[in-house]
Amino acid sequence: MTSAMHRPGRAAALDRARARATATPVDSWPLRLAEDLRDIEADWRTSAEVCADAACAARSAGRSVLALLSPEDVTTTGHDPVTARALAHLYLSALRYDFRCPTLQRLVEQLAETARQPLDCYTRALYAFALLGQSLPEGLAVMDEVLAKAGEHAKTLHVLLHGLWLGQDLDQGAERLLALSSRPALATGSDPIVLFRVAGALRRLGRYDEGLLAIDRAIDCLPPGDTMVHADLVRERSLLCAVRDLHQHRPPTRTSGGVPS
Repeated sequence: MTSAMHRPGRAAALDRARARATATPVDSWPLRLAEDLRDIEADWRTSAEVCADAACAARSAGRSVLALLSPEDVTTTGHDPVTARALAHLYLSALRYDFRCPTLQRLVEQLAETARQPLDCYTRALYAFALLGQSLPEGLAVMDEVLAKAGEHAKTLHVLLHGLWLGQDLDQGAERLLALSSRPALATGSDPIVLFRVAGALRRLGRYDEGLLAIDRAIDCLPPGDTMVHADLVRERSLLCAVRDLHQHRPPTRTSGGVPS
């Protein structure tokens, strides 16, 4: 018998789900996306992949999930498990992209109290991000717990990498970030976001020339037209040059002739 995860039409259903965030602007698209995932009996991995991308696309299009859902939509117990998980993934991902770490932390803690079943691995990763982003040491323990269960699920690893990058005062935070970036799912050498975060960790460790190599590689790997990420990369490059010049007592490096912003 064909499994629910591989039955005919699944790929088309996933394509429809991914398109929800940028299709005709209907305020109900988050619930419709969650229902699409319910219809294909999506597991937490598929839900995480679709919902993270949808939340990011909606934010870029000026239609943030945070304006369409409320915390009560996430914590209500009236939905089936797949729908409830998808709505949580959408809303919590939107909080992550806005760096609203304290709010994200509180909502996951509230969700854990009301959920009818244990929180899935991706939601726990988002909780780790909220703690790590505030440089709270307990986030490291939650991160290790998630890593033990996530395997090489790239979306989950990216959330943890993001938290380590954001938390500037974690014990050996930069070293942990570099170790995480070496896992097979992230160590492709062609992911501009991973390279961007690696460059930031290398800067914090004083390894400026290595950081510049990483950020130049990130810029080279960035898809054409991604102006927002490009601006972040150029800012990191300028910061690397400035800090390197400061520590090496060199005249400021001029970067205006480099990659245009």
